[in-house]
Amino acid sequence: MTDTPNFSNAKQVKCPHCGRLTLYSPQNPSRPFCSDRCKLIDLGEWASEGYKVPVEQQTYNEKDLEQLYEALNKDESGE
Repeated sequence: MTDTPNFSNAKQVKCPHCGRLTLYSPQNPSRPFCSDRCKLIDLGEWASEGYKVPVEQQTYNEKDLEQLYEALNKDESGE
């Protein structure tokens, strides 16, 4: 019997940062990244707002704002 881990069943995925194939298994603590370096680079991109989720800008007219203001006042007064 041998103590070496069996990697034959481990799934290989592309590293989200560099694209290199890496093991997606408990033996790779940086998964899905290939290394701690790629993991930290990706984290830095999120922290510096390099990645952004697109949102649709909404515009409100005066009537919408008045309705919102009235609804908030009703909630505060308990009506």
